Amino acid sequence: MASFPHARYKTIDLARLSSIGIGPVAEVFMIEEERYPDDGYLIGAANNILFGNDLPPLMKLSKRYDFIHIRDGLLHIGAATPGGKIVSFCKKHDIGGFEFLSRLPGTLGGMLKMNAGLKAYEIFNPLVALRTRHGWQIKETIPHAYRTTGIDEVVFEASFVMKNAFDTAKMAVFEKMRNNQPADPSAGSAFKNPPGDYAGRLIESVGLKGYRIGDMAFSGRHANFLVNLGRGTFDDAVSLLTLAQARVFNRYDIRLEREIIVVAKHY
Repeated sequence: MASFPHARYKTIDLARLSSIGIGPVAEVFMIEEERYPDDGYLIGAANNILFGNDLPPLMKLSKRYDFIHIRDGLLHIGAATPGGKIVSFCKKHDIGGFEFLSRLPGTLGGMLKMNAGLKAYEIFNPLVALRTRHGWQIKETIPHAYRTTGIDEVVFEASFVMKNAFDTAKMAVFEKMRNNQPADPSAGSAFKNPPGDYAGRLIESVGLKGYRIGDMAFSGRHANFLVNLGRGTFDDAVSLLTLAQARVFNRYDIRLEREIIVVAKHY
């Protein structure tokens, strides 16, 4: 295993970093160049992560990879660039195709890893290629589908097609679609929508909308959002996720697949 200087590590309170507000304080390796621990788990902005107390080695891209510019007729974006920054840049330069990122939390790397999006719009649609430590890979060589990809290494940057023009009306529609999401701390959608149905409808139909264990609950506003009502814990969150999967499977024979990523050694 390669050794790295201690200066590369940063002490991070994961409960403050994570959008759901759960996690211990941990030493995180900051990626400043294209070398990183082979056993490290990349956490990004932690907008869809539920951290346990027993963690694997963690790593995170530094601000070096927070950039966006136009080169050779393509839009080049660093993997640590927040979605809001991408939308602002595209609006300023009249670039279309990224309106759906409005108010979508997280950074580009995480969006690429899970092929983030809204309805039929997803980040892989305008993607041309992405760069890892093994070089550039074109989109056609990367397995991807609804909310999933075959990306299994750190992405440093990606390039995208550019088209005119930025559609403010479309952005307003996307923002309105997100208005039904709860304001309480959460990690986004708890489960992926199964084919031909909606995870929120299924969770609500088995009596779990608003259901609470400790300070964790399925939101009363949108059942597919697991929310932290104050002092939520990892164990209570996992109990709710497991309960929803069991109830939905027992009633409908449907296995709900988590969209929340659980990071813990023994889960």
